[in-house]
Amino acid sequence: MTDHWLVELGYLIGAVLFILALKLLNSPKTARRGNWLAALGMAIALGTVGFSLGEVETRNYIFIAIAVAAGTIIGSISAKRVQMTAMPQMVALFNGVGGGAVALVAMIEFMASGNERLLPVPLVTAVLSAIIGSISFSGSMIAYGKLQELMPGKPILYPGDKVVTALVLMTVIALAVLPIAGSTSVALFAALIGLATILGILMVLPIGGADMPVVISLLNSFTGLAAGLAGFVLGNTALLIGGGLVGASGLILTLQMCSAMNRSLENVLFGAFGAAKSEGGEGTTAKGRMRSYSVEDAAIIFASARSVIIVPGYGLAVAQAQHVVKELTEKLEERGIQVKFAIHPVAGRMPGHMNVLLAEADISYDHLFDLEEINSEFPETDVALVIGANDVVNPAARTDKSSPIYGMPILDVDKAKTVIVSKRGMGAGFAGIENELFLRENTVMVFGDAKSTMTKLVAALDDF
Repeated sequence: MTDHWLVELGYLIGAVLFILALKLLNSPKTARRGNWLAALGMAIALGTVGFSLGEVETRNYIFIAIAVAAGTIIGSISAKRVQMTAMPQMVALFNGVGGGAVALVAMIEFMASGNERLLPVPLVTAVLSAIIGSISFSGSMIAYGKLQELMPGKPILYPGDKVVTALVLMTVIALAVLPIAGSTSVALFAALIGLATILGILMVLPIGGADMPVVISLLNSFTGLAAGLAGFVLGNTALLIGGGLVGASGLILTLQMCSAMNRSLENVLFGAFGAAKSEGGEGTTAKGRMRSYSVEDAAIIFASARSVIIVPGYGLAVAQAQHVVKELTEKLEERGIQVKFAIHPVAGRMPGHMNVLLAEADISYDHLFDLEEINSEFPETDVALVIGANDVVNPAARTDKSSPIYGMPILDVDKAKTVIVSKRGMGAGFAGIENELFLRENTVMVFGDAKSTMTKLVAALDDF
């Protein structure tokens, strides 16, 4: 029989490492160490679970070892092969798997009780973890499908969709009451999980693909909450603390993303958010004349600049242009030009997307500045280079009250002396509206793939 204090010590160490890891993830400079600490904490937690099993059949240990090995291999291969542009999809997929696992744990615990009712508190937490975990699983799978373009990214609506969702929700609530009221039917508990899974699908279908990062963050919080509840049922301290950390941090991240887009959590939860924006076609009708420059013309502007602020966006990630942007940075700094990067909180497909992308190219963290730090510097900046960004630099957010992004904090690139925008075409951003920046008198467009354009720009600078 195992020593109880050793088990609790193992869980405590794992939990402390989770907390320290979360702290380190707060900064790009320490995020890598934070990931390693989190991995170590999880390894210790898993080892403690194995140690706490005590005397069980040998075949059970074999099954556990096979499951751990399979998960490790799949996770390692997936993490190494995934492109940065597909990172949000991977987060959604892993989060969904976590939610599904929690729902299965709740189901197994309910089945293990047999005809005997669980105690009231563990029973309520098991029911809640089954519901929340199922919603997180199916909702995350829909989010994955939309981001991966396996299904339409626009809101999927149908006649009576809200009525159907409401009926399913009420049925889930009714089925949740039955186990608490005394029913020990496994079939009813399975039906509860099934309907909660359908509810997760119905909740996410009406939301546009542009808003999936916010959905993923919220569902990640749900998964953490469900895991924490499961930890309470199982008496697992590490799972309880870890789930609580994920739930709280996921909710904080959701609120921060909503704030960065000038959205409320109420709008996220109850406003069928994303529908109006994702369809596109509405918003400002900016007036002005667009000017298109060649790469050589843009190189002349850079050659005479003293300060440059680079604004990366999703287009940079799609083109995998981060390494050539590093070359451009070095080329400009060799000329004595000051170079900084302006990072918007929701640039790319998820928070921190641009930070990780630039870190992959070994661009110094000292070059990266967030919106609050950099906005005051644009008026004194000679050149603002926008690479693949759109809505986060659209002045309509400040000027057009009819715009769906009105009030959203943006990077004030339009206040720079010259703005150079690198885009493949004139396509709209996630909000589906025209960008006023492209028609401003101080803006020039350089069309083409970001990686190809930046490569040509680096070569052209050698001629000046």
